[in-house]
Amino acid sequence: MNDPLIAATSAAANGLFAQSTRMRVVSENIANADSTGKTAGADPYQRKTVSFESVSDEVSGADLVQVQDISRDEAPFRTEYMPGHPAADAKGYVKMPNVDMLTELSDMREASRSYTANTQVIKQVREIASMTIDLLRTS
Repeated sequence: MNDPLIAATSAAANGLFAQSTRMRVVSENIANADSTGKTAGADPYQRKTVSFESVSDEVSGADLVQVQDISRDEAPFRTEYMPGHPAADAKGYVKMPNVDMLTELSDMREASRSYTANTQVIKQVREIASMTIDLLRTS
């Protein structure tokens, strides 16, 4: 028989790892939002995305989340007119990263809220376990 409290803790811990990975990828995207190529016509930083998958844990009996893949966003690069830039093409345009700051900020907020929710689950499980131990001591 699987302990539901252990299963809940395991699911929440995997959620913490998945969301912290997502937060790392978002921070890389934000940090590189203006990173261009070094030479004319070179591609700039390409936005990364994280995808998750559900897996069953035989030990705890819980369905867990895990990072399935960190991939590159295939959206087109935007261009800006900067004729003096080292990465400018013959017409003076520079390819800029396909990072949209609003998208990144909303992903960051969602990852943060999911992370917080998973920490709350772990806190609740600890509190329930502590109350159970206290009940057993007084019995």
